Amino acid sequence: MEVIWLCVFAFLAGLLDSMVGGGGLIQIPALFLLLPGSDSTAVATVLGTNKLSSMCGTAMAAFQYSRRIDIQWKTIIPAAIAAFLFSFFGALVVARLQPAMAKPFVLVLLVAVAAYTFFHHDLGERDTHGPKSRTATLLAVSLGAAIGFYDGFFGPGTGSFLIFCFVSIFGYKFIAASASAKFVNLATNLSAVAFFAATNHILYRYALPMGVCNIAGAVAGTQCAILKGNRFVRRLFLLTVTALILRYGWEVLTQLFHH
Repeated sequence: MEVIWLCVFAFLAGLLDSMVGGGGLIQIPALFLLLPGSDSTAVATVLGTNKLSSMCGTAMAAFQYSRRIDIQWKTIIPAAIAAFLFSFFGALVVARLQPAMAKPFVLVLLVAVAAYTFFHHDLGERDTHGPKSRTATLLAVSLGAAIGFYDGFFGPGTGSFLIFCFVSIFGYKFIAASASAKFVNLATNLSAVAFFAATNHILYRYALPMGVCNIAGAVAGTQCAILKGNRFVRRLFLLTVTALILRYGWEVLTQLFHH
């Protein structure tokens, strides 16, 4: 029975993640709640299972967007390569440090992202002139390295951070930013899945059927984003970032009270 419910949540995660990121908001809590016995308390196993499932949806979303949206490959490919390498590095570091240490910093970043997006009403509504070719490549590599390390080390909110960076730094529209983010996010997911698979932290009996449902959600989500347009994606982005803020705000407050 838990497989059916996990597949439902995987579909919803794929739907949200394909548009604005934040699928982990749905899928990770569902895994912690619904996986049986000791599986639900093994953090690495939960994360590994989530990564394989979400990678399926991310790959489908990237493919769907590439057919309809003009992708700036000169920016995306360097960012994706850097993200792949640094995501694996982040996964190695997480074994030595506590990811919970990152939560207050992530909370501050999310509040800044939400405030900037909210007060800049035309942000992501139209393409603006981004940095020049050589500068854009350097920025893309830096962005890929930073986001890749973050995704390997901690993870939640990666897609939303990527979208914000592509909009605010490179001047993309929200739909183009969402499409571009999928390719970089796919690179980080591939790297993380390789790590979790090598260390036997993936429950394939759950991850594979969830991956199929995540793909279905991604197909629906990309079609919805393309049909609804930039304004809809911007609003959904703000809602998702707000949900992330509430989640991490609660977790940071809980940590403070426990100490």
